[in-house]
Amino acid sequence: MRVVFFGTPEFAVPSLAALVRRFDVALVLTQPDRPKGRGRHLAEPPVKALARSFDLPVLQPETLVEEQLRPVLEQAEAEAAVVVAYGLKIPDWLLALHPRGAINVHGSLLPAYRGAAPVNRAIINGDAETGVTTMLLASRMDAGPMLMQRRTPIGPEETAGEVTARLAELGAGLLVVTLDGLASGIVLPSDQDEGLATFSPKMTKEEGLIDWTRSARQIVNLVRGVNPWPGAYAHLDGKPLKIWKAAVAARPAAVSGPMALAAPGTILAASFHDGLLVACGNGEAVALLNVQTVGKKPLPAAEFLRGSALAPGTVMG
Repeated sequence: MRVVFFGTPEFAVPSLAALVRRFDVALVLTQPDRPKGRGRHLAEPPVKALARSFDLPVLQPETLVEEQLRPVLEQAEAEAAVVVAYGLKIPDWLLALHPRGAINVHGSLLPAYRGAAPVNRAIINGDAETGVTTMLLASRMDAGPMLMQRRTPIGPEETAGEVTARLAELGAGLLVVTLDGLASGIVLPSDQDEGLATFSPKMTKEEGLIDWTRSARQIVNLVRGVNPWPGAYAHLDGKPLKIWKAAVAARPAAVSGPMALAAPGTILAASFHDGLLVACGNGEAVALLNVQTVGKKPLPAAEFLRGSALAPGTVMG
């Protein structure tokens, strides 16, 4: 089968690599190079770097304008478009351009978690399972007919970054099986159950701020779900403190008297023996295991405490 590929970030790289090994990739479309890092130097998308290594033709349009792109895509003579985390909505004219349609790899078990942040939301919500879905794109976001699915558990300590990387590989394998099944007629589309649809809007930086009134498990799930981006954080002495790893913890036996009733956000312990414990909702506590102050590298809590003067009773915002 001859295909054109639309994709941009690291999540799309395994899918493009799998397509190159199995199918005829006529053309790759990806987002334009963007400024990145402290120096704001232009950096090419991961998909572009891989496509160049295979000597595939690459286009990087800012928008999918029909007058500009239709002639190029028609000349490619592809049977299908494959779309994996491209970053732009695929317009109706393009959906109708290829005989087999536009096949998408989505990082959830649709119809759950339609939208831009399915892995983040699943982990934040405490889900024990996720997966990937191949589907035919339609006008409405992530609402097209489903083709195939594969499930996978979410480990109790896995971060969004770790699960996303695993789903990228899982989705690449499923994509190949799906395209083979479409070509042979074995795989047939099935409509999504709209009554079961849930949504996962794009993450914002503000969502990384920890609400200490939440339960310990909810806070730990947030820390996992926003790692690596936007990252969980709290305010300590008026400055942001990034929290990269946390765990549900028991309040130490030494915590008694007024500290036993400490308000959420209060540091209960800050020592090598007891670790860095913070009070949260329901009378529970969270252990901060890996933290980062502004301009510094992430540190295990024990190393962080060696260089700080934190004391029990300090309140984090």
